[in-house]
Amino acid sequence: MTTSRFTLLSLALCLLTLSPLGALSQDDMTPQEAAQKFGTLMRYIGQLYVDSVSVEDLTERAMVKMLEDLDPHSVYFSAEELKEADEPLNGNFDGIGVQFNIFKDTIMVVSPISGGPSERLGIRAGDRIVEVDGENTAGIGITNRDVMKLLKGPKGTVVQVGIKREGESELLTFDITRDKIPIYSIDAAHMVDKKIGYIKVSRFAKTTMDEFRNAILSLQDQGMKDLILDLQGNGGGMLRTAIAMSDEFLSGDKLIVYTEGRAFEREDTFAQYKGLFEKGRLVVLIDEASASASEIVSGAVQDWDRGLVVGRRSFGKGLVQRPMRLPDGSAVRLTVQKYYTPAGRCIQKPYDEGVEAYRKEKFERYEQGEFMTLDSLDLPDSLMHKTRILEREVYGGGGILPDLFVPLDTTLNSPTFSRILRKGLCSKYALAEVDAHRSAWETRHASEDDFVRNMAFSDEEVAAFKSYVLNEGVEVDEEDWARSLPAIELRLKAFFGRNTYESKTFYRVIGGLNEALQEAIRVLNDGTFNAANLAHKTF
Repeated sequence: MTTSRFTLLSLALCLLTLSPLGALSQDDMTPQEAAQKFGTLMRYIGQLYVDSVSVEDLTERAMVKMLEDLDPHSVYFSAEELKEADEPLNGNFDGIGVQFNIFKDTIMVVSPISGGPSERLGIRAGDRIVEVDGENTAGIGITNRDVMKLLKGPKGTVVQVGIKREGESELLTFDITRDKIPIYSIDAAHMVDKKIGYIKVSRFAKTTMDEFRNAILSLQDQGMKDLILDLQGNGGGMLRTAIAMSDEFLSGDKLIVYTEGRAFEREDTFAQYKGLFEKGRLVVLIDEASASASEIVSGAVQDWDRGLVVGRRSFGKGLVQRPMRLPDGSAVRLTVQKYYTPAGRCIQKPYDEGVEAYRKEKFERYEQGEFMTLDSLDLPDSLMHKTRILEREVYGGGGILPDLFVPLDTTLNSPTFSRILRKGLCSKYALAEVDAHRSAWETRHASEDDFVRNMAFSDEEVAAFKSYVLNEGVEVDEEDWARSLPAIELRLKAFFGRNTYESKTFYRVIGGLNEALQEAIRVLNDGTFNAANLAHKTF
């Protein structure tokens, strides 16, 4: 084992002497003593153990376990894992720039990414990639991971693809020079009526704020007066991006968030500039998968009485990680601080029962009925805080509680619908039908707007999908089918829209099944928002 490897392990081992709650106790050994002890053990294993072992594998497993025992969010990444984990935060990766699906054991281009190298060369939706660098890729059981390995690569390198295109008898060959491909943070940005704009943010990355500001300006040009910010399912990302987004809504020098930890004094972060949406009515949507940066934004909006938070209780991640590189190119993301909302709330949920229990906690919420009603929550007064202007009661200790609770809507659910969803049949069917009749679908409606407003399936088209479901081995109960048909048709329409137009078309359609979005539209239009007497007009 090399000295650098021992150094690497020693750095990780010293973490064992820290409890999640404080500093070294007087009875603990020093980091140097811990490193010496472990180094001696590794030498014994390397020299004397009965079987041959990989010291590197032992080291990797030891580091993972050590960090896991600290808290659920301190994690270790190998050099390769680190690169993959950083791509969504960096907002780009190197590749050829296509969205793809494995369709009938073949790589099919769903759409080229705007501005990417594939689009520039004229690769189209529906093209099938059957060769990569002269090797056959069709009919061999290729997986998504295999495709990523084949098509991703360093910027400037060239990959040759062979494409089978409908209407072309010969194989088309393209030499694609890989380039930086954007990973977008804004899944959708559109008007839901003449004055309400809607923006769905899927992550908080380096490029998120450029996208977000462009979306705000575009919607304002379309007449937006009110904004619904959808953070449902958004697991977070970069702290500074969450701060910048909050600053778009808060005026003056209002406190956005503060952080502190054992090795770090309290650090307050304030609004610094005039935001693009400081005065309009604002609704933020959250759910049990909204975490970290999403909770910073929703917490700042709620604590300053800036807008209404609508949905279900958020995840409850109030820990701040700092990335730290290690000598061999790997890294740890180590929890170094907790963050607090402007009202002083730490929304981190307990993690003293271990990582597995921590991860299962949101499923326990469902089993205990919290997704249907908040009555199951017992919140002690010690967790209660007051908002900064109106002094409304808000709570910490395990996520952001919404101002308006929206239960999980199960009225259209059924066992038949669940089986259809589990097998992904709406997506697969829409992909196949648009692929087989692309020209007809592209000319069926005058525009994307026309599709969203007016597209409806005929009885024959619904019957054809039902036959497809049966042929895929799904048992259909007629009562289930009738109950779930509105949801089935809407999901089908959303997938047909995505495959005919753009990814954002999916969200324009599927909003009809987004209960929190529908509630937000209602409260903005029926006087509920105004009745809350929030302070948004003072910003």
